[in-house]
Amino acid sequence: MAAIMKSTRPAVSSRAGRRSAVVCRAERATWFPGVIPPSHLTGKLAGDRGFDPLCLGADPKALEWYKAAELVHCRWAMLGAAGVLVQEIVKPDVYFYEAGLPQNLPEPFKGINMGGLLAFEFCMMHFVEVNRYMDIKNHGSVNEDPVFKGNKFSNPEPGYPGFDPLGFAKGDFSEWKVKEIKNGRLAMIAFMSFVVQAQATGKGPIANLVDHLSNPFGNNILKNIGTCTVPHSVDVQGLTIPLTCLWPGN
Repeated sequence: MAAIMKSTRPAVSSRAGRRSAVVCRAERATWFPGVIPPSHLTGKLAGDRGFDPLCLGADPKALEWYKAAELVHCRWAMLGAAGVLVQEIVKPDVYFYEAGLPQNLPEPFKGINMGGLLAFEFCMMHFVEVNRYMDIKNHGSVNEDPVFKGNKFSNPEPGYPGFDPLGFAKGDFSEWKVKEIKNGRLAMIAFMSFVVQAQATGKGPIANLVDHLSNPFGNNILKNIGTCTVPHSVDVQGLTIPLTCLWPGN
């Protein structure tokens, strides 16, 4: 009996050892099932799903810039998509695709010089982008107000200046960063969809949705193939601006 017990104990211990060696863990979420993420995307960035087929972010400095650029595009897209929808609800008679033309601007701005406005916007955007680059290059170097010296703001990491009036980030800040980037990516797709729809139909997104729901088989993407409502160019205060139709049409 003792011999039998001695012979069975090693088997039990070895079996337990084999069990302890097995580690169960969930695989990392990727943009497509089974895709192996590149080595420079480790999953630490907000919304990182390993999508970089051209390996543009292999350089760490380039990756920091792309991260900031995507975040900026996400925020502009969220503002733009929301603005298009709100404008069509509040003023459905104004076509968003042409709302920026001088004749369609609100009364105080109808006579504004568009060339001067574009130059002003270019200078302001250039100032912001240079500061963004300097913050990536030397984090925290542009935290002070250039005019009112002594005024500084919190900047925990590039791209997140600490603007949080409602205090959402007091909990899990990393979770809010992921939510923002997800909503921003969805907004970029939505805004491009608004633009392509407008080029194909000459209508806003809500009007297109109403048309589709009223006749799903008659008003859909197949109906508008080969049709583009965008002219080849537009004249703005004597300046001819060429236009490009993203939708395949004539």
